[in-house]
Formats: sequence, C-alpha cells, structure tokens
Amino acid sequence: MERPRPPVPMDLHGNAAGILSAMKAEMRQAQASLEEHLQRRKPTRGMVVRVHGDHLIVGRPVASDDGLGGPDDRIRLTRLGAASWGLSVKRHTGRWERTPFSGRMPDMVEVVWDFMQHLVAP
Repeated sequence: MERPRPPVPMDLHGNAAGILSAMKAEMRQAQASLEEHLQRRKPTRGMVVRVHGDHLIVGRPVASDDGLGGPDDRIRLTRLGAASWGLSVKRHTGRWERTPFSGRMPDMVEVVWDFMQHLVAP
C-alpha cells in the first residue's frame, strides 16, 4: 500500500492566480447559463449542474436519509473552446463516454432533449 504524499505547495504569484480566478468565473457563468437552458423544458427541469474543472456535470438530486446524497450524474459538457462544448454520458459502469456531439451549449441541450430523454428522465 502506497503511503500518502504530502501536498505540493503552489506558489501563485502575479497572473497565475488571476487567470485561475477568471477561468473559474467563466465556468460559473457557463453553469448558470446551462441551468437556465435546462429549466426551459420538462425533461431536464429540476436537474442540477456542478462545475468540475472544465466540465459541467448535470444530474438529478438524490434524497438520502443521512442528507449526504449527492446528485445522480447523467450527462457532462466539456469545454472545448470559447463557445464549444463536447457532450458525454455516464455509463452504468460509472465511466464517462464521449458522444459524437459537440457545439454551442444551446445546441447540446437540444441534442439532450431530442435524443437523450431516457438518460435525463426523473
């Protein structure tokens, strides 16, 4: 069994910290935009979006007795460029599988509504 390693210190002086903050802000804006798009139609209404790096992970809230239940992840949008997103689906194995779909965020939501309702249904 491998011993845990101590954390690596990060020295973010100058532009590095500002760049990371700007990237986080952009992803938070994208998160809000995706949440707005998802609420427009019944199949995706009530879904939650969380940011993980360059990914927007979309799932259904899960209630649990202990209150620690996280969302049931269903689909993922990955930032490919300034306005381009790739669409992935979560497999039964827990792994993400890329789909051939990519494009603007509203177009990816349309793809989900048109072809993936079975994945996002409550």
